[in-house]
Parts: sequence; C-alpha cells; structure tokens
Amino acid sequence: MEDEVRAPTGSAPAAGADPAPRNGSAPDISLTDTEPTSHRGLTYPWGRRAPEQGELIEIVQGVDWARLPVPGSLKHINVWVLDDGDGVALVDTGLNLPVAREAWEALFAGPLAGRVVTRIICTHFHPDHIGLAGWLCERFGVRLWMTRGEWLFARMLTLDVRDAPPPEASAAQRAAGWSEERIASEQAKGWGRFASAVSPVPISIVRMKDEDVIPIGDRRWRVVTGNGHSPEHACLVDDAGGVMIAGDQVLPRITSNVSLSLSEPEGDPLGDWLDSIEKFKALDPGLLVLPSHGEPFTGLHARLDVLVKGHHGRLDALVKRLAEPKRAVDCFPILFGRAIDDRVYGLATGEAMAHLRHLEVTGRAVREVRDGVFWYRAAA
Repeated sequence: MEDEVRAPTGSAPAAGADPAPRNGSAPDISLTDTEPTSHRGLTYPWGRRAPEQGELIEIVQGVDWARLPVPGSLKHINVWVLDDGDGVALVDTGLNLPVAREAWEALFAGPLAGRVVTRIICTHFHPDHIGLAGWLCERFGVRLWMTRGEWLFARMLTLDVRDAPPPEASAAQRAAGWSEERIASEQAKGWGRFASAVSPVPISIVRMKDEDVIPIGDRRWRVVTGNGHSPEHACLVDDAGGVMIAGDQVLPRITSNVSLSLSEPEGDPLGDWLDSIEKFKALDPGLLVLPSHGEPFTGLHARLDVLVKGHHGRLDALVKRLAEPKRAVDCFPILFGRAIDDRVYGLATGEAMAHLRHLEVTGRAVREVRDGVFWYRAAA
C-alpha cells in the first residue's frame, strides 16, 4: 500500500499519542500498510486531477469538490460542497491554521461568492476534519451536524489541557514497553495539543445517527457509521445517486490508522474496524467514493477486500513471532516495513497495541503483566 506517517488522532490519544499534527507528520494514516493497492480494482474518474486553491470541481450535480492544505506528507484534505436549496452545506473543514482559512476565503470570494452556508457537517472529530468547524459555524450562524460520539470526543479533548500527561498515559506507555527515559521525555511535552489544532468546538450539535436520512438539496443522504479509526465516524451515502462521502472510513491509496486508545484500553478497535468493513461491504459496489484523502474512485468492494487482507496478514505474521513473549515495542519490526523513529513512535505503539489486543480478544494470544509491562505470547 502507498503509505505515509501521522501523529495519531484515533478514538482518543493512544499511548504516547499527540492528537495534533506536528513535526511534519500527517493525520489519519496507518503505518501498517505493506502492499500496493492503489490500482487493484479501483478506477479514478478524474485521474490525478484535483482542485486548486479557490477552485471547485463538480463531481455530480449538486456535489462539488474542494481541497484544503494540510502540513506534512499528507498535504491535503478533501472537503465537499453540497447544494442545499438556497445555499450550500459544507462537509469537513480542515485544520485551524491560517493556510486553511485562506483557502476557505478564496472559495468564499470565488465560486461560493454570494452563496449562503446552511450547515456544517463533520464526518468525525479528527482535527483536519473538525478544525475550522467552530469558526465556520460562528461566521455563518449555522449549526454543526455530527454524530454524538464524535462531537463528545472533540469537546472532551479540547477541554483536557494540562501541564503533564495524566498518570494513565505514562502507565500505558510503560505497559507497551517504553523506556523510562522516553516516558519522561513525553511527560515534558505537556498534554492537550488537540485544542491548539481546532477552533472552539460548538457546545451544541444537530445529531446524526446511523441510518438517518438527511435531505440536502435534491439528494437524500443516508448516514452510515463505522468505527475503529474513530468512535462513530459518519459516511453519507446517496443510494439513488450512487455517491458516498467516505471521510476516512475508506481511503483509496492509504489506510486509516487504527490504534488502541487511552480512553478504552480494554477495547478492540481493530475488531471494530474489521466489523465496519463487513458493514460497508453491504453497500452498492458501484458507488462513486469521495474520500477525505486521495482522489474520487470506484471499486469500493475491491478496496475493502484489500484492507481486510492487509490487517489479517499482519495479525498472522504477528502470531507466528509470539512463540516467545513480546511487548508492543518488540513487534515494530514485524508490523511495520520501516524504521520507527521518535516522530512516529506513539503511532506505532498505538497500532501495535491494537493488533495485539485483537489477538487477545480473539483468543490467539495471551497477555501477561510483569511490573506494569504487558507481554504477549501466542495462545497454546
């Protein structure tokens, strides 16, 4: 798979995670990608063409595509402009950065000049998706539309700012096999960088729920939720029109990060992710998929099949190496086809813990705790 790196922004910060992009890393991206998939069964109707700053590209009638800059290797996030009667609804917002605001201003002065913004819709709580939601809602006097789980996480993280990480974070890092020196270094960085990447999150929302049908203009969008990458990620599916706004739930050239989170240390995010893939395989395979990163594509089921295969391949490789007990940090060479440096150490930890936890939940591995450190071995 084509892959990049990110500072983790999963369901909540993973062990050692920084929920805001920094040091050139990109949000949303997994480190576990190991094989090229970008052309297997996928078709890109627009090729590599993408909107320039201040430009809209019409995807289908009533659905336009814009692109905002994101720092680091990811480079961009796609946002969507939907005809909504006398105005437009905006889907996802970009980071709370001057370059993203400038990109919006170019749109408002250009193709959106004179158009009324009717609502802001966010697929999930990650900063590149919700970062400017508060700014846009205040500017246009409109409501934010989100699932409750995503909005609550955003509110929680913006309010959780402190000088040092909570004791639970250090305990999770120790459990994963971090050295005391690395833990101390992380403590010195403080806690709560999520808040610096987003404008104030509105204190109220219009709640979106799984299977809700939302009329927007002449289209009827069905909410289809998934999780594993985030707690209640919302995709919008126009079944009649054959279009899906996919957010980060299905990406064409990269794989979404799935990390064990500090908020649910006994959860199974990878199991949730795999279950979501099966749920999305019930959708029409011919849908035109509009992802948050990369280009619009068709071939939904082919992409979902590769995502399943990739994760199961990593799980199988891991089990084979757990004849001798290993910590999460010992599993990096098994899971990741790259060196793990300080920039992505927290991300790698979160993903390794998610894979080990899934093996534990499914009975393929056993966890032993020694002096606060988690050791995993293959089940007998």
